[in-house]
Amino acid sequence: MFVTVNGARIFFDTVGDKLAIDGPVMREKPTLIVMHGGPGFDHTTMRPYFDRFADTHQVLYIDHRGNGRSGGEPATWNLAQWGDDVKGLCDALGIEKPHVFGQSFGGMVAISYAVRHPGHAAKIVFSSTAAKMRFDETLDIFEARGGAAARAVADRFWNVMEDADFAEYQRVCFPLYNVPGGGGDFQASARGRAITRLDMMRHFSLGEIKTMDMLGSLARVTTPALVLAGGYDPVTPPSCARAIYDALPPALRRLEVYENAGHGIYRDEPERAEKLLREFFAS
Repeated sequence: MFVTVNGARIFFDTVGDKLAIDGPVMREKPTLIVMHGGPGFDHTTMRPYFDRFADTHQVLYIDHRGNGRSGGEPATWNLAQWGDDVKGLCDALGIEKPHVFGQSFGGMVAISYAVRHPGHAAKIVFSSTAAKMRFDETLDIFEARGGAAARAVADRFWNVMEDADFAEYQRVCFPLYNVPGGGGDFQASARGRAITRLDMMRHFSLGEIKTMDMLGSLARVTTPALVLAGGYDPVTPPSCARAIYDALPPALRRLEVYENAGHGIYRDEPERAEKLLREFFAS
């Protein structure tokens, strides 16, 4: 499905009903907006895992502007616009007080949305993400796991990103994102069915992500926020999550680090992550 948001044609899809039959009445369920990582992928990387929340929520997936099936001019591919698009999507669809889950790049969008539109969400989750990247630490982790060759592949990907560099990064570095025997194979299949837009990936990963620093803005957040990190995550390591947590208002923040999980704790510890998210959304 498509809707025009802030001048761009944005794709979204839903799982579950908004109004549930509850005996003699219709019960309205909150909307859970699930925002994919990347940049340059689409919402299908988040499925089918988050479909399970359709018993308590109407689950809404979005392809961010410039990603997947969504349109929008390259001049508008920036965090400020992506954050405004979340609010604009809600305005267009009549969604009030959503629960928002942002993974990786989607978590950066969630931060932008939260600081630009404080109080609009009812609950928000910043998952395996960063308000400011720590590339030196990331390269050190890749080297520790895959040797000098893995470091060189990661360094070229984040600084050059030709088509061959992305292919090599997928082969060498993606397997190091999640714990051995964890959710890496599942994610590989999810990425395989996703629409990959390298123009979008280059635009953000060679540009704004390098200078991004939203830490000073997080004090504006007025929504309860859960910060999630995997201790094994090389791309947005726990230090990124702790920096977000430290910058949030103390009364609203919660930090959970799963030491035996990598990039996206729900990939490596799906049942434990589900229990945590259900408790947070219901609290």
